[in-house]
Amino acid sequence: MTDVSYLLSARAVRERAHQLLALGLDGKLPHFRIDLAKLDAIADLVLDVTSKAYPNGEVPFHSRWRHFVVAGVDRWAEIAAGVSWPDAASRAGAEFDLAITSVLLDAGAGAAWRYQDAVTDARIGRSEGLALASLDMFASGAFSADANNPLRADAAKLMQLTVADLERGFQVGPGNPLVGLQGRVALLRRLGEVIAAQPGIFGAKDRPRPGGLFDELATVATSGHLHAADILQQVLLQLGPIWPSRLALQGVALGDCWRYPSLVTADETTGLVPLHKLSQWLSYSLIEPLQRAGLVVDDIDGLTGLAEYRNGGLFVDGDVLSLRDPADATRAHAVDSPLVVEWRALTVALLDRLAALIRERTGQTPEQLPLARILEGGSWAAGRKLAFARRPDGSPPLTIISDGTVF
Repeated sequence: MTDVSYLLSARAVRERAHQLLALGLDGKLPHFRIDLAKLDAIADLVLDVTSKAYPNGEVPFHSRWRHFVVAGVDRWAEIAAGVSWPDAASRAGAEFDLAITSVLLDAGAGAAWRYQDAVTDARIGRSEGLALASLDMFASGAFSADANNPLRADAAKLMQLTVADLERGFQVGPGNPLVGLQGRVALLRRLGEVIAAQPGIFGAKDRPRPGGLFDELATVATSGHLHAADILQQVLLQLGPIWPSRLALQGVALGDCWRYPSLVTADETTGLVPLHKLSQWLSYSLIEPLQRAGLVVDDIDGLTGLAEYRNGGLFVDGDVLSLRDPADATRAHAVDSPLVVEWRALTVALLDRLAALIRERTGQTPEQLPLARILEGGSWAAGRKLAFARRPDGSPPLTIISDGTVF
């Protein structure tokens, strides 16, 4: 595996994260101390939260599709049931269009923003609100270039999106601010450009659209089987150029990958820590459309936990991680700062440790209880619960300056 392709892999995310954890357990990290003894209480909390949310024990995957369930009603399932799909691939293409656009709009909303749901009249914030707003935009044809077929996203339409379009769709105004609005619009426009420039991948069976990635994955599947890590690899290879230009190696943009001088290796990737949070969140969200279309996704644990503030906050609020300098809790930190990179990488490694502990307690194998179910059950909800217990607005324990394209 070349240096670049290694950094664009889930394997690299996991290996580098555990290297940082090993440094931390030796007391050699500059920003955090680690107390693994506190993981037991975290496991108890995650199991308790999971059993209350899923009393029948049937925990679905952590993915965007969970956020389309509002007040017990699966909004996307209702929409999809009302469509006469020509075949399974047609529905999968639409679901890829929806998942990709919705996930790219999912970076943190900020504590103040809310979306007023026309069905329930509820005001919904954060990821759930962003999901519902993006679903409503998708269902209304906001991303489609075909007036007769609203349930699609076309490269041509994505390239024309404006800040005003998103302000309208997300009900943004002076009293309802959404952080990173410009970044989200730029990301979707860039998505359109990247897709339009690769008709061989995204337009092989239709006009260029995100859903063309389904056709590509179906083509590279072996006897109808795909490894979850291969989904991520395709997402990073084909959609990688949409991300803002940060670090590059051998002329290839590395996406959600950051400099961290304390991690030293013997090759050109020294000091680089890949995390690929949104790309992995997207990869998790593409598993179910692939399965519905008849493909088998193997080794779901080939993907990693997600390096974001709910899972990361779980370990800080749960005292597994503590700041060496308590004053860092009062400062705002750039997303590329060593402190944030350290926190995010430790989150990935600690989620693996937490998963092993939970499986040990429940007597389940990684196949029976993959990380995707633990995240959903799970660690993300437990992180949010602890955040609200510690802070009235449920904000994360550390403040990160984000442009809306990382978290």
